[in-house]
Amino acid sequence: MQIGVYLAHPRPGSFNHAVFDAVVEELRGLGCGVIAHDLCAEEFPPLLSAEETGTVEAAAPAIDPQVALHQREIAALDALVFVHPNWWGMPPAVLTGWVQRVLAPGVAYKLGTADGEPAPLLKAGRALVLNTSDTPLDREESEFGDPLQRIWAACVLPYAGMTDVRRVVFRTVTDSSDEERAAWLHQARRQAAALMD
Repeated sequence: MQIGVYLAHPRPGSFNHAVFDAVVEELRGLGCGVIAHDLCAEEFPPLLSAEETGTVEAAAPAIDPQVALHQREIAALDALVFVHPNWWGMPPAVLTGWVQRVLAPGVAYKLGTADGEPAPLLKAGRALVLNTSDTPLDREESEFGDPLQRIWAACVLPYAGMTDVRRVVFRTVTDSSDEERAAWLHQARRQAAALMD
């Protein structure tokens, strides 16, 4: 099984980095082929250019070699894992740019009908999103309606064919104990391993 794991957090040593490392280690230990990308450390360029926008049927060929590499890689993946914080109810800009540049029309999907229904192009059918947050659950749901769930499970991943979208939120991180963080890392490992079932 080939799984891509993507980290979007700019600060080395963050808890997001610990989650990313645990997931990559777990999957490799289980014999998965893992493509692991720390998008910030690799300085993935998030800005979508006018030339790349192409048409609704197909994006223009990627000019940036990093984008082209990621587009080639995702075509071979069986599942994807995203690790990122909840910032303003959104993924960090580097991951938003990755979605716009890599999960492009003609690469991840094509619009098959006039009503905007996508025809997925990727073989990956499942994804795992591991988020950190400093917003308590009741406030997240009552005030904000959990926008990250809508972004990933309704707006982004189904377009590319990932209808099995799993998401776990570790909260609240800032005031968490070492014991809580250890339990969260164990949970992240279990969730990653379950992608193989």
